[in-house]
Amino acid sequence: MTDFTLTAQHTEGDLALAHVAGELDMATAPRLRAQALALIEQGHQHLILDLEAVTFCDSSGFNALVGIYRCAKAAEGTLVLAAVPDRLERLLDLTGLSALLPAHPTAAHALVAHTRSQDTSPA
Repeated sequence: MTDFTLTAQHTEGDLALAHVAGELDMATAPRLRAQALALIEQGHQHLILDLEAVTFCDSSGFNALVGIYRCAKAAEGTLVLAAVPDRLERLLDLTGLSALLPAHPTAAHALVAHTRSQDTSPA
């Protein structure tokens, strides 16, 4: 079985920060998608995925990220990536997905950016 975990560590209001670790492949992508969508369904439609501990991502992992993005958007939310490993970042750039999935250098940066965007949003 492929090593994979998703741990929600910051769930406050409509925001959830989840740390993802291990491999994102055909075996784990359905679990990534299901667990992320569960957070969205629980009312955390703004989702930050910290990918610092992701060691591998294939097309199944990419598809899971796109599916999560679409579900977050359908819920009027967002999907933001943090600490994207270099290899995965290059693939996101090559495929054009980096235009859809904003990324921040760390989860802390993503949290600050989310807070700032909420402060400037119309009430």
